[in-house]
Amino acid sequence: MELEEEENNPEGSSTGEIEGPHDPTDPVESVPALTESADSTTKSSAPVQRTPTYIVYENCLMELFQVCPMCTRESDVRVRRLGTFLTVQQHCRHCQYSRRWNSQPILGSTPAGNLQLSAAVYVNGASFFSIEKIFKTMNLKMFHHDTFRRHARTYIEPAIVHKWRTAQGGMLAELCQQQNVILGGDMRTDSPGQNGRFGSYTMMDLRRNTVIDVQLVESSEIAGNDHMEQEGLERSLTVLKDHDVKPDCVVTDSHPKTQEFLSEATFTHYFDVGHIEKGLSKKLRKISQRKDCRKLKKWLRSIKNHLYWTAVSSTSGPERVAKWKSILNHIQDIHVHDDPLFPRCPHPHRTSRDTNKWLRAGTPAFRQLKKVLTNERVLRDVWRLSPHPHTPSLEAFHTLTTRFAPKSVALPFLGMLCRLYMAALHFNENAGRPQATTAAGEPLFRVAFPKSKKGECTAKPVKVEPTYRYVGELVDVVFDKVFQDPTPYVEEVLKISRNPDLSVRLDKPDELEVISSYVSRINQGRT
Repeated sequence: MELEEEENNPEGSSTGEIEGPHDPTDPVESVPALTESADSTTKSSAPVQRTPTYIVYENCLMELFQVCPMCTRESDVRVRRLGTFLTVQQHCRHCQYSRRWNSQPILGSTPAGNLQLSAAVYVNGASFFSIEKIFKTMNLKMFHHDTFRRHARTYIEPAIVHKWRTAQGGMLAELCQQQNVILGGDMRTDSPGQNGRFGSYTMMDLRRNTVIDVQLVESSEIAGNDHMEQEGLERSLTVLKDHDVKPDCVVTDSHPKTQEFLSEATFTHYFDVGHIEKGLSKKLRKISQRKDCRKLKKWLRSIKNHLYWTAVSSTSGPERVAKWKSILNHIQDIHVHDDPLFPRCPHPHRTSRDTNKWLRAGTPAFRQLKKVLTNERVLRDVWRLSPHPHTPSLEAFHTLTTRFAPKSVALPFLGMLCRLYMAALHFNENAGRPQATTAAGEPLFRVAFPKSKKGECTAKPVKVEPTYRYVGELVDVVFDKVFQDPTPYVEEVLKISRNPDLSVRLDKPDELEVISSYVSRINQGRT
C-alpha cells in the first residue's frame, strides 16, 4: 500500500487582508485526478454541509479494500490525502478489477470536508490552532493554516459580512417605521488600558435588547485612543441617518468628548446609570475605609439603590437632582425636605432598631459624603440620568464578544470585524431567553458569589440553553451562495474602508541587519 501525504507547506502567518476572488479550481486545493468518476461514493440527497460525518480509523477503512470483491484475492491499494480528504484506489492484478473511493464529496475541485471544517471553526468563534492541537492529539489528519486562511478570505468572511448586513438591514428597516426609538451605545477596546489597537462601538435597541450596529475603529485612524468612542458613535449615527432611523433618545456614558459631540443633537442624550454608579461607589468605598468614616459602609448599598430609583422614577432633570439630594436628609433620619419638587420621602415612617446607623451633620463621614454627592459634575450627571436600562445588556454583549474575540489574541482588522458580527448574530438570536423551569414548572435559580459583593452570595435565574441557528445559516451561505460565485461577496468586503497597517507606511528593514543587531535583555548591559 502506498501512502502519499499532502505537501508540508510552511505555515506562515496571515495578514488577514482580503484578496480578489479565487478560482474555485485553486491548484493548492484542487484534486484534478479525483474529478473523474468516483463510482464508489454514495450520493445523498441532503446538502453536503448537512450530511452526517464520522471518524474512521485507517486500519478499519483499509479492511474494506484489501480483498477484491470480484475474485476475493488480495488487491493493491493506493491512498492519497489532501487535508481531511482521502481517496482510495483499489486495483486487482488478477481480474483487473479497479475502483476509486472518495471520503468526501468534491465541489468543483475542492474537498467539501476541508471547506466545511474551516467554516465550522470560524463561525463558532474557535481558534484554528486549538483545533489543530486536538486533531494532532487524536492523530486526525488536517490541512495547514494557510488553507484555513484562504477559505476564510475567499468564502467564510464574505459570507459573515453578507449575513450580518442582511440582518442589520431588516432591523433598521423596522426601526425607521417606529416612533420613540430608544438606543444605547458603548465602547469596548481589544486590550486593557490605553494600548488597544481596536475599539468596537456597539449601538443597541434598548426596547428589543438587540444589537443594531457595530463599528470597529482602529487607533491608527484617529488622533488617539481617547477619540475612539466619539469616532465609533459618529459612525453609528451616520448608519442610522442613512437608513432614516430617527432616535428619540440615546443613552451613553458621560465621557466629556461624547457630551461635546452630542451637545447639538436633535434627540435627547441620557447618561447611563451604571457607569455613574460605578464611579461613585468606588469613591465612597475608598472614603468608608477611613477610621472616622466607617459608618458609611452601612449606607453604600442604599446610596446605590437610591441612584437607580432616582433615575427610573423621575420625569425631568430638576426632579432627579431634588430626589438625589434628599439622600443627605434621609441618612440623618430626616424624611421631609425643603425642595418643593420632592417635599418628602414616599416610604412609610419606620422606627429603626439601630439608631447608631444614622449620620449626623458636621461629622467627618457626613462632610465627606456630602462633598462627593453634591459635587458639581455629579449633579450635572444626575440631571441627565437615563430612565432606560442600558448597562446590563451592553455588558452582556461585551462579555460575549470576548468569547469570539479574546483580548489575548491579536486579530487582523477583518478578522476582528467578522467576529464582532458573529457575536452580534449570536446575541440577537438569544436575546430575551426565558428562565428555565423544573419538570414541575418551578423557575430555576443558581447560587452565585459575585466578586463585586465581596463574598456575599446571591440568587441568579437560570435561563434556557442558547440556540445556534445562525451557525447553520452561515454555513449554508458559504456553500449555497458564496462558494458558487464568490465574486460579488468578496467585492462587498473590499468596499469596507480601513486604513492600511502601520507596517505598510514604514520602510521594510533588511532582515539580516535586524537579526545581527539583536541583543538579549541579559546581555544589553555588556555591549
